[in-house]
Amino acid sequence: MNRRDFLVMTTAALSVGAGGMSVDERRSSMGVVQYSFSRSDKTKSALDFLEYCHSLGAGGVQITLDSTAPEYAAKLRRRSQELGMYLEAILPLPQADKLADFEQGVAAAKLAGALCLRSACLPTRRYETFTTLEEWRRFTVESRQRLRAVLPIMERQQLPLGIENHKDWIADELVALLSEFSSEWLGACVDTGNNLALLEDPMEVVEKLAPYAVTTHIKDMAADEFQDGFRIAEVPCGKGVLDLKRIVTMISGSRPKARFSLEMITRDPLQIPCLTDKYWATFPDRHAVDLARGLRWIRSHKRSEPLPQISALDPAARVGVEEQNVRNCLRYAHDTLGLVTA
Repeated sequence: MNRRDFLVMTTAALSVGAGGMSVDERRSSMGVVQYSFSRSDKTKSALDFLEYCHSLGAGGVQITLDSTAPEYAAKLRRRSQELGMYLEAILPLPQADKLADFEQGVAAAKLAGALCLRSACLPTRRYETFTTLEEWRRFTVESRQRLRAVLPIMERQQLPLGIENHKDWIADELVALLSEFSSEWLGACVDTGNNLALLEDPMEVVEKLAPYAVTTHIKDMAADEFQDGFRIAEVPCGKGVLDLKRIVTMISGSRPKARFSLEMITRDPLQIPCLTDKYWATFPDRHAVDLARGLRWIRSHKRSEPLPQISALDPAARVGVEEQNVRNCLRYAHDTLGLVTA
């Protein structure tokens, strides 16, 4: 199957909706990913999270379903339709002995009206998890095996799966992985900031992954340097260095059915130790030029004011800051990006 056929087929797959508001209408608003709230009780229930995000003005949610019971899924579907909100489900890739549980989760998400699933091959970070090239290569083999195992399930349920660039694959690696399978039910969850940690230009990453976008994690980023490399942090949309207008245009142009879901993680900056030996252990084909380009990008976009520090806040204050950050992002999405809030 050539790339054009892949894109046509996957775009058709994304038109499978839950009823109620059309997919095009759902796409025109900004939703919220559950990871935007690390301390809130509202993320424990998909139904509660749906109601909460509606109160913030969001157009949809991306969340883990807290129950696979058919009656709960049906209730969630009805309520999302009543609120005019889209629903996307988060489901981890299973090990071989958990495929039945995974299919049960996919079926529940479909019944709940989910437009797609979001998952990731690696729940951690490449440069922190693997210390040798052999470990990384085992991971790549296992990832292909897990994707090969779940694709028949996605085909049976007719629900597309978006694999996130989760500080694991560089953009070209993820493109190669998705092209290898060339399935209408497999694409990308395009995270706009993650690959900064892998020394990649965010705009180049979005450009490469946009044609495969099933869904998104929209975020703005800020950066500065430290002794062993650099630090990155999510910041409210419009307060960072990413060209979000261009990002939205690129993704919309390539995949007009993909939704824009906000992942505004309120936390201390992440340290990217790119000047240490361990960081490079799993990158045999990258060279000094990649380091030079990455650091040049960081230095040319370095933040003049300090990056946010969250850990010193008490729990109540952190919850408040998280909510305000999300509100600010939704306002920016409406006022500047033209993404209509509910």
